[in-house]
Amino acid sequence: MIFRQLFDPASSTYTYLLGDKASGEALIIDPVFEHQRRDAALLRELGLRLLATLDTHVHADHVTGAWGLKQRCGSQILLSEQAGAQNADRLLKSGERVFFGARYLEVRATPGHTHGCLSYVLDDHSMAFTGDSLLIRGCGRTDFQQGSPQQLYQSVQSQILSLPEACLLYPGHDYRGLTVTSVAEERRFNPRLGGEVNEADFTGYMNNLGLPHPKLMDIAVPANLRCGRPSEDSDAAVEQTWAPLTFTFSGIWEIQPTVLAELAADVQLIDVREPAEFSDALGHIEGARLLPLSQLAAHAAELAAAGRPVVAICRSGTRSAQATVLLQKSGLAQVANLAGGMLRWRAEQLPVVGNAAQ
Repeated sequence: MIFRQLFDPASSTYTYLLGDKASGEALIIDPVFEHQRRDAALLRELGLRLLATLDTHVHADHVTGAWGLKQRCGSQILLSEQAGAQNADRLLKSGERVFFGARYLEVRATPGHTHGCLSYVLDDHSMAFTGDSLLIRGCGRTDFQQGSPQQLYQSVQSQILSLPEACLLYPGHDYRGLTVTSVAEERRFNPRLGGEVNEADFTGYMNNLGLPHPKLMDIAVPANLRCGRPSEDSDAAVEQTWAPLTFTFSGIWEIQPTVLAELAADVQLIDVREPAEFSDALGHIEGARLLPLSQLAAHAAELAAAGRPVVAICRSGTRSAQATVLLQKSGLAQVANLAGGMLRWRAEQLPVVGNAAQ
Protein backbone atom coordinates (compact mmCIF):
# COMPACT_ATOMS: atom_id res chain seq x y z
CA MET A 1 0.00 0.00 0.00
CA ILE A 2 1.07 3.56 -0.73
CA PHE A 3 0.47 6.05 2.08
CA ARG A 4 1.18 9.77 2.20
CA GLN A 5 0.38 12.37 4.86
CA LEU A 6 0.06 15.89 3.45
CA PHE A 7 -0.33 19.19 5.30
CA ASP A 8 -1.99 22.58 4.87
CA PRO A 9 -0.14 25.12 7.07
CA ALA A 10 -2.91 27.75 6.84
CA SER A 11 -5.48 25.56 8.65
CA SER A 12 -3.13 22.92 10.12
CA THR A 13 -5.15 20.30 8.22
CA TYR A 14 -3.82 16.85 7.36
CA THR A 15 -4.79 15.27 4.05
CA TYR A 16 -4.19 11.55 3.56
CA LEU A 17 -3.58 9.61 0.36
CA LEU A 18 -3.93 5.82 0.32
CA GLY A 19 -3.16 3.81 -2.79
CA ASP A 20 -3.16 0.16 -3.78
CA LYS A 21 0.03 -0.56 -5.72
CA ALA A 22 -1.31 -3.51 -7.69
CA SER A 23 -4.42 -1.79 -9.06
CA GLY A 24 -3.23 1.81 -8.99
CA GLU A 25 -6.47 2.85 -7.29
CA ALA A 26 -6.40 5.51 -4.58
CA LEU A 27 -8.47 7.43 -2.05
CA ILE A 28 -7.86 10.85 -0.52
CA ILE A 29 -9.18 11.78 2.93
CA ASP A 30 -9.91 15.44 3.78
CA PRO A 31 -8.52 17.25 0.72
CA VAL A 32 -8.04 21.04 0.99
CA PHE A 33 -9.32 23.35 -1.76
CA GLU A 34 -6.06 25.29 -2.19
CA HIS A 35 -4.04 22.09 -2.69
CA GLN A 36 -5.96 20.41 -5.52
CA ARG A 37 -3.09 20.91 -7.97
CA ARG A 38 -0.58 19.50 -5.47
CA ASP A 39 -2.72 16.43 -4.81
CA ALA A 40 -3.40 15.81 -8.50
CA ALA A 41 0.32 16.13 -9.26
CA LEU A 42 1.22 13.62 -6.54
CA LEU A 43 -1.31 11.13 -7.86
CA ARG A 44 0.14 11.50 -11.34
CA GLU A 45 3.72 11.06 -10.15
CA LEU A 46 2.83 7.96 -8.14
CA GLY A 47 0.87 6.49 -11.04
CA LEU A 48 -2.38 6.38 -9.10
CA ARG A 49 -5.99 6.87 -10.20
CA LEU A 50 -8.18 8.66 -7.68
CA LEU A 51 -11.42 6.77 -7.08
CA ALA A 52 -12.90 9.00 -4.40
CA THR A 53 -12.38 11.72 -1.84
CA LEU A 54 -13.68 11.10 1.67
CA ASP A 55 -14.30 13.98 4.06
CA THR A 56 -14.45 13.16 7.74
CA HIS A 57 -17.04 15.91 8.33
CA VAL A 58 -18.28 19.32 7.18
CA HIS A 59 -15.23 21.39 8.08
CA ALA A 60 -15.47 24.87 9.58
CA ASP A 61 -11.85 25.96 9.16
CA HIS A 62 -11.10 25.22 5.51
CA VAL A 63 -12.89 24.42 2.26
CA THR A 64 -12.74 20.87 0.98
CA GLY A 65 -11.01 20.08 -2.30
CA ALA A 66 -13.51 17.31 -3.10
CA TRP A 67 -15.32 19.13 -5.91
CA GLY A 68 -12.12 20.39 -7.51
CA LEU A 69 -10.52 16.95 -7.50
CA LYS A 70 -13.66 15.49 -9.03
CA GLN A 71 -13.30 17.94 -11.91
CA ARG A 72 -9.59 17.14 -12.32
CA CYS A 73 -9.56 13.39 -11.70
CA GLY A 74 -13.12 12.16 -12.23
CA SER A 75 -13.26 10.97 -8.60
CA GLN A 76 -16.42 10.50 -6.57
CA ILE A 77 -17.27 12.58 -3.50
CA LEU A 78 -18.07 10.58 -0.35
CA LEU A 79 -19.14 11.78 3.09
CA SER A 80 -21.65 11.04 5.83
CA GLU A 81 -25.35 10.76 5.10
CA GLN A 82 -25.79 12.87 8.25
CA ALA A 83 -23.76 15.77 6.87
CA GLY A 84 -26.66 17.33 4.97
CA ALA A 85 -24.41 18.22 2.04
CA GLN A 86 -25.25 18.61 -1.64
CA ASN A 87 -23.26 17.34 -4.66
CA ALA A 88 -22.02 14.13 -2.99
CA ASP A 89 -21.89 10.99 -5.13
CA ARG A 90 -22.23 8.58 -2.23
CA LEU A 91 -23.54 9.16 1.28
CA LEU A 92 -21.91 6.86 3.77
CA LYS A 93 -23.38 4.90 6.67
CA SER A 94 -21.52 3.37 9.58
CA GLY A 95 -20.30 -0.11 8.75
CA GLU A 96 -19.92 0.42 5.00
CA ARG A 97 -16.67 -0.27 3.19
CA VAL A 98 -14.90 1.91 0.66
CA PHE A 99 -12.63 -0.17 -1.57
CA PHE A 100 -9.46 0.85 -3.41
CA GLY A 101 -8.00 -2.14 -5.23
CA ALA A 102 -7.72 -5.08 -2.85
CA ARG A 103 -7.84 -2.82 0.23
CA TYR A 104 -10.71 -1.01 1.89
CA LEU A 105 -11.59 1.51 4.57
CA GLU A 106 -14.28 0.69 7.10
CA VAL A 107 -16.66 3.57 7.81
CA ARG A 108 -17.37 4.30 11.48
CA ALA A 109 -19.80 7.01 12.59
CA THR A 110 -18.16 9.12 15.31
CA PRO A 111 -20.54 12.06 15.86
CA GLY A 112 -20.07 14.63 18.59
CA HIS A 113 -17.72 17.20 17.09
CA THR A 114 -20.39 17.56 14.40
CA HIS A 115 -23.45 15.43 13.75
CA GLY A 116 -21.95 14.03 10.55
CA CYS A 117 -18.46 13.00 11.69
CA LEU A 118 -16.96 9.79 10.34
CA SER A 119 -13.73 7.96 11.11
CA TYR A 120 -12.15 5.63 8.56
CA VAL A 121 -10.38 2.43 9.65
CA LEU A 122 -8.04 0.47 7.37
CA ASP A 123 -9.11 -3.13 6.74
CA ASP A 124 -6.39 -4.71 8.93
CA HIS A 125 -6.97 -2.22 11.79
CA SER A 126 -3.37 -1.03 11.55
CA MET A 127 -4.38 2.60 11.09
CA ALA A 128 -7.42 4.84 11.45
CA PHE A 129 -8.23 8.36 10.31
CA THR A 130 -10.17 10.14 13.01
CA GLY A 131 -10.84 13.61 11.59
CA ASP A 132 -11.58 15.99 14.47
CA SER A 133 -13.25 13.37 16.63
CA LEU A 134 -9.92 12.44 18.21
CA LEU A 135 -6.81 14.58 17.94
CA ILE A 136 -3.36 13.87 19.35
CA ARG A 137 -3.86 14.39 23.10
CA GLY A 138 -7.10 16.23 22.41
CA CYS A 139 -10.33 16.24 20.43
CA GLY A 140 -12.53 18.51 18.37
CA ARG A 141 -14.80 21.08 20.00
CA THR A 142 -18.48 20.27 20.54
CA ASP A 143 -20.19 23.65 20.63
CA PHE A 144 -21.57 24.07 17.07
CA GLN A 145 -22.87 22.08 14.05
CA GLN A 146 -25.01 19.83 16.29
CA GLY A 147 -22.01 18.98 18.46
CA SER A 148 -22.47 17.08 21.70
CA PRO A 149 -19.83 16.24 24.33
CA GLN A 150 -21.82 13.24 25.53
CA GLN A 151 -22.07 11.91 21.98
CA LEU A 152 -18.39 12.52 21.26
CA TYR A 153 -17.32 10.71 24.42
CA GLN A 154 -19.36 7.65 23.46
CA SER A 155 -18.13 7.80 19.86
CA VAL A 156 -14.45 7.91 20.75
CA GLN A 157 -14.65 5.23 23.43
CA SER A 158 -16.72 2.78 21.38
CA GLN A 159 -15.44 3.35 17.84
CA ILE A 160 -11.82 4.54 18.13
CA LEU A 161 -10.26 3.62 21.46
CA SER A 162 -11.80 0.15 21.13
CA LEU A 163 -9.42 -0.59 18.25
CA PRO A 164 -6.24 -2.64 18.90
CA GLU A 165 -3.67 -0.81 21.02
CA ALA A 166 -1.10 -0.83 18.21
CA CYS A 167 -3.49 0.83 15.75
CA LEU A 168 -1.99 4.11 14.55
CA LEU A 169 -4.33 7.10 14.69
CA TYR A 170 -4.05 9.91 12.15
CA PRO A 171 -5.96 13.09 13.10
CA GLY A 172 -7.60 15.72 10.93
CA HIS A 173 -5.43 18.49 12.42
CA ASP A 174 -2.49 19.16 14.64
CA TYR A 175 -1.34 22.60 15.73
CA ARG A 176 2.02 21.58 17.24
CA GLY A 177 3.56 19.63 14.38
CA LEU A 178 2.67 16.17 15.74
CA THR A 179 1.79 13.70 13.02
CA VAL A 180 0.52 10.41 14.47
CA THR A 181 -0.45 8.71 17.70
CA SER A 182 -1.79 5.29 18.70
CA VAL A 183 -4.75 3.82 20.50
CA ALA A 184 -2.50 2.80 23.42
CA GLU A 185 -1.11 6.32 23.78
CA GLU A 186 -4.49 8.03 23.69
CA ARG A 187 -6.05 5.56 26.10
CA ARG A 188 -3.32 6.41 28.58
CA PHE A 189 -2.33 10.02 27.94
CA ASN A 190 -5.22 11.89 26.32
CA PRO A 191 -6.14 14.46 29.01
CA ARG A 192 -9.73 14.74 27.80
CA LEU A 193 -10.62 11.17 26.93
CA GLY A 194 -7.98 8.84 28.35
CA GLY A 195 -7.15 7.36 31.73
CA GLU A 196 -9.99 7.40 34.24
CA VAL A 197 -11.94 10.22 32.54
CA ASN A 198 -15.67 9.46 32.45
CA GLU A 199 -18.49 11.07 30.50
CA ALA A 200 -19.27 13.60 33.24
CA ASP A 201 -15.62 14.67 33.43
CA PHE A 202 -15.43 15.08 29.68
CA THR A 203 -18.73 16.95 29.40
CA GLY A 204 -17.74 19.42 32.10
CA TYR A 205 -14.41 20.03 30.40
CA MET A 206 -15.88 20.57 26.93
CA ASN A 207 -18.73 22.81 28.09
CA ASN A 208 -16.25 25.29 29.53
CA LEU A 209 -13.71 25.66 26.71
CA GLY A 210 -15.00 29.12 25.71
CA LEU A 211 -13.35 29.04 22.27
CA PRO A 212 -14.03 31.67 19.56
CA HIS A 213 -15.59 30.40 16.36
CA PRO A 214 -13.16 29.53 13.54
CA LYS A 215 -12.23 32.58 11.45
CA LEU A 216 -13.35 31.00 8.16
CA MET A 217 -16.50 29.35 9.49
CA ASP A 218 -18.93 31.63 7.61
CA ILE A 219 -17.16 30.80 4.35
CA ALA A 220 -16.10 27.21 4.94
CA VAL A 221 -19.33 25.66 6.24
CA PRO A 222 -21.61 26.84 3.37
CA ALA A 223 -18.92 25.89 0.83
CA ASN A 224 -18.47 22.45 2.38
CA LEU A 225 -22.20 21.87 2.38
CA ARG A 226 -21.78 22.15 -1.41
CA CYS A 227 -18.80 19.70 -1.22
CA GLY A 228 -16.48 22.53 -2.19
CA ARG A 229 -18.31 23.48 -5.37
CA PRO A 230 -17.91 27.25 -5.96
CA SER A 231 -21.16 29.17 -5.77
CA GLU A 232 -20.64 30.33 -9.35
CA ASP A 233 -18.15 29.57 -12.08
CA SER A 234 -15.14 31.85 -12.12
CA ASP A 235 -12.98 32.74 -15.10
CA ALA A 236 -10.10 32.94 -12.62
CA ALA A 237 -10.18 29.16 -12.28
CA VAL A 238 -8.68 28.74 -15.76
CA GLU A 239 -5.36 26.96 -15.36
CA GLN A 240 -2.28 29.14 -15.29
CA THR A 241 1.02 27.50 -16.16
CA TRP A 242 3.44 30.44 -16.23
CA ALA A 243 4.36 29.89 -12.56
CA PRO A 244 3.60 27.54 -9.64
CA LEU A 245 0.47 29.29 -8.36
CA THR A 246 -2.15 28.52 -5.71
CA PHE A 247 -5.83 29.11 -6.48
CA THR A 248 -7.84 30.24 -3.45
CA PHE A 249 -11.52 29.56 -2.91
CA SER A 250 -12.19 33.30 -3.23
CA GLY A 251 -11.16 32.99 -6.89
CA ILE A 252 -7.66 34.48 -6.75
CA TRP A 253 -4.40 33.06 -8.02
CA GLU A 254 -1.54 33.64 -5.58
CA ILE A 255 2.22 33.40 -5.94
CA GLN A 256 4.50 32.76 -2.97
CA PRO A 257 7.31 35.25 -2.25
CA THR A 258 10.16 32.80 -2.82
CA VAL A 259 8.69 31.77 -6.17
CA LEU A 260 8.30 35.39 -7.24
CA ALA A 261 11.90 36.13 -6.24
CA GLU A 262 13.03 33.62 -8.87
CA LEU A 263 10.66 34.86 -11.57
CA ALA A 264 10.72 38.62 -10.93
CA ALA A 265 12.65 39.43 -14.11
CA ASP A 266 10.05 37.66 -16.27
CA VAL A 267 6.89 39.34 -14.97
CA GLN A 268 5.42 42.80 -14.52
CA LEU A 269 5.62 43.74 -10.84
CA ILE A 270 2.81 46.15 -10.10
CA ASP A 271 2.76 47.72 -6.63
CA VAL A 272 -0.74 49.08 -5.94
CA ARG A 273 0.05 50.92 -2.70
CA GLU A 274 0.02 54.68 -2.36
CA PRO A 275 3.18 56.67 -3.26
CA ALA A 276 4.15 57.31 0.37
CA GLU A 277 4.08 53.55 1.06
CA PHE A 278 6.27 52.66 -1.89
CA SER A 279 9.41 53.80 -0.04
CA ASP A 280 8.30 53.47 3.55
CA ALA A 281 9.77 51.10 6.12
CA LEU A 282 8.74 48.03 4.13
CA GLY A 283 10.37 49.29 0.94
CA HIS A 284 9.48 47.76 -2.42
CA ILE A 285 10.67 44.99 -4.71
CA GLU A 286 13.37 45.96 -7.18
CA GLY A 287 11.84 46.51 -10.61
CA ALA A 288 8.34 47.08 -9.26
CA ARG A 289 6.21 49.77 -10.88
CA LEU A 290 4.04 51.94 -8.67
CA LEU A 291 0.42 52.02 -9.87
CA PRO A 292 -1.95 52.84 -6.98
CA LEU A 293 -5.10 50.76 -6.98
CA SER A 294 -7.23 53.82 -7.81
CA GLN A 295 -5.26 54.31 -11.05
CA LEU A 296 -4.91 50.68 -12.10
CA ALA A 297 -7.96 50.40 -14.36
CA ALA A 298 -6.68 53.19 -16.57
CA HIS A 299 -3.49 51.22 -17.25
CA ALA A 300 -5.02 47.75 -17.75
CA ALA A 301 -4.80 47.85 -21.55
CA GLU A 302 -1.17 48.94 -21.36
CA LEU A 303 -0.32 46.05 -19.02
CA ALA A 304 -2.09 43.59 -21.29
CA ALA A 305 -0.23 44.86 -24.35
CA ALA A 306 3.13 44.22 -22.67
CA GLY A 307 2.45 40.51 -23.07
CA ARG A 308 3.98 39.41 -19.76
CA PRO A 309 2.24 38.05 -16.64
CA VAL A 310 1.36 40.57 -13.94
CA VAL A 311 1.95 40.14 -10.21
CA ALA A 312 0.07 42.61 -8.02
CA ILE A 313 1.72 43.69 -4.77
CA CYS A 314 0.59 45.63 -1.69
CA ARG A 315 1.32 45.72 2.04
CA SER A 316 -0.61 42.61 3.15
CA GLY A 317 -2.04 41.07 -0.03
CA THR A 318 -5.52 42.55 0.43
CA ARG A 319 -5.49 45.48 -1.99
CA SER A 320 -3.44 43.51 -4.48
CA ALA A 321 -6.05 40.72 -4.36
CA GLN A 322 -8.63 43.29 -5.41
CA ALA A 323 -6.20 44.44 -8.11
CA THR A 324 -6.05 40.93 -9.59
CA VAL A 325 -9.85 40.82 -9.78
CA LEU A 326 -9.91 44.20 -11.50
CA LEU A 327 -7.26 43.17 -14.02
CA GLN A 328 -8.99 39.87 -14.76
CA LYS A 329 -12.21 41.72 -15.45
CA SER A 330 -10.22 43.96 -17.79
CA GLY A 331 -9.20 40.92 -19.82
CA LEU A 332 -5.78 39.98 -18.41
CA ALA A 333 -5.53 36.21 -18.12
CA GLN A 334 -2.07 35.89 -16.56
CA VAL A 335 -2.29 37.73 -13.27
CA ALA A 336 -1.52 36.72 -9.68
CA ASN A 337 -1.44 38.22 -6.21
CA LEU A 338 1.70 38.22 -4.06
CA ALA A 339 0.59 36.09 -1.09
CA GLY A 340 0.96 38.05 2.13
CA GLY A 341 2.23 41.14 0.33
CA MET A 342 5.33 43.03 1.39
CA LEU A 343 4.86 41.88 4.97
CA ARG A 344 5.45 38.27 3.92
CA TRP A 345 8.20 39.30 1.51
CA ARG A 346 10.11 41.00 4.32
CA ALA A 347 9.37 38.19 6.79
CA GLU A 348 11.11 35.80 4.40
CA GLN A 349 14.10 38.19 4.28
CA LEU A 350 13.93 38.80 0.55
CA PRO A 351 15.68 41.89 -0.87
CA VAL A 352 14.02 45.31 -1.11
CA VAL A 353 14.87 48.80 -2.21
CA GLY A 354 13.71 52.07 -0.64
CA ASN A 355 14.06 53.33 2.92
CA ALA A 356 14.04 49.80 4.30
CA ALA A 357 17.27 49.01 2.46
CA GLN A 358 19.17 51.94 3.94
